Amino acid sequence: MAGVKQQLTRNGQNIYITAKGLADAKVELEFLKKTKRVQIAEKIHQAREYGDLAENSEYDAALEEQAMAESRISDLEDILKSAKIIENQHTQDFVVIGSTVKVEMDEGIDEFTIVGRVEADPSKKRISNESPLGQALMGVQKGETIEVTTPIVRYKCKVLDIK
Repeated sequence: MAGVKQQLTRNGQNIYITAKGLADAKVELEFLKKTKRVQIAEKIHQAREYGDLAENSEYDAALEEQAMAESRISDLEDILKSAKIIENQHTQDFVVIGSTVKVEMDEGIDEFTIVGRVEADPSKKRISNESPLGQALMGVQKGETIEVTTPIVRYKCKVLDIK
C-alpha cells in the first residue's frame, strides 16, 4: 500500500498516476508544445490571410483549437509539476489502484484495471478509482460480492480474481 500514499492533490481531491501515465503525459505535453502549437499558429496565419476576421470561420476554429490546446498544456503542466508516482507494487489480497480485477456482473464476466482519473479510459478497460465501480471495488478481497450504485442503476458484482 506504499504506492497509494504517494498522490498529488488538485482541487482538494487526490489524483493518482502510474509511471506509464506520467510518461504518456510527458510525451503528450512535448507534442502539444513543440508540434501542435506550431501547427495551430500556421492555421491562424493562413486564416488571417483570408481577410475580414469578423466573418472568418477558419480563424475562429483555429483560435478555438488554440484555446483547447493551451488548456490541455496547462492541465498537463499542473499534473507533471506535482506528480507522485504510484508504484506498481500491489497486493493480490485486495483491490488497490493498479490492480486488474476480474468480476462477475449481471451481464457476465469482465476484467478492469483500476487507475487514477488521469489515466482512466473505459474503452481500454481502465476505470478510475473515483468511478462508482472503481470506488466500490477499492479494498475488496477476492470472493467478495459488492453492490455498486450509480445515478441510474444499482447492481451487484462478485470479485473473481485480483492481479
